[in-house]
Amino acid sequence: MEQPSATNYEIAQVCLLAGKIMLENGGETYRVEDTMSHVAQAFGVPNSHSFVTPTGIIFSIDGPEQTTRLIRISARSTDLHKVTVVNAVSRRISQGELTPAEAYRLLVDIDTARTGYPTWIKILSAAIASGCFLIMFQGKWSDFLPAFVAGGAGFSFLGYFHRLVPIKFFAEFLASLLIGTMAYLWVIAGLGHDLDKIIIGSVMPLVPGLLITNAVRDLMAGHFVSGVSKGAEAFLTAFAIGAGIAFVLSFYNGEGITG
Repeated sequence: MEQPSATNYEIAQVCLLAGKIMLENGGETYRVEDTMSHVAQAFGVPNSHSFVTPTGIIFSIDGPEQTTRLIRISARSTDLHKVTVVNAVSRRISQGELTPAEAYRLLVDIDTARTGYPTWIKILSAAIASGCFLIMFQGKWSDFLPAFVAGGAGFSFLGYFHRLVPIKFFAEFLASLLIGTMAYLWVIAGLGHDLDKIIIGSVMPLVPGLLITNAVRDLMAGHFVSGVSKGAEAFLTAFAIGAGIAFVLSFYNGEGITG
């Protein structure tokens, strides 16, 4: 629905903020561009262009009052609830229920809201998931507790290491190194049996599953820059996890670590 009182700058603000929220919280590149395009059309701007990468968004509006803006994406996480809420706001805009000013205020509230789960719930979920992955990979129930503890501790220290060392690669390497060491200690103490199953189950919460999925979907949608860059980021994460585990296995090689 056309909003004649809105300026191109106000419309661009709404589109960029919507795209920023989605991209920072796990949205795919093509979904971000599609949402920004629909919002601009709903506000009476048929000729808009966007270029989205994992680290930035460029948005431009053609016409007498041409507007081009760039926004930097410096932090990315996973909060699909925010992506869903932004989609709901986009649908309300398309139905003509919101003006640019109202939509912008709603998006600011979404952006600043702390909708994530408490840290202790995330750690507990990672610990339970580690134990369940162990069983899924045909591990023994007697190894459930070692995987539970190692997976929860690894996920917990991942956040701590990331705050201590802001380079993601090293935080993931240290977290996987901790998981491998704890798994080895459980086996040495006689409380764990299959070291490989314990390690595999414990590192699963660190695996970048959403990142890999988004990389494939972006590549299939023709967004090669974003797809390749997300794929490279997923590869580095996988390499960091593998390097940490390999360091533990090579350090204790030949000492009966396989139980």
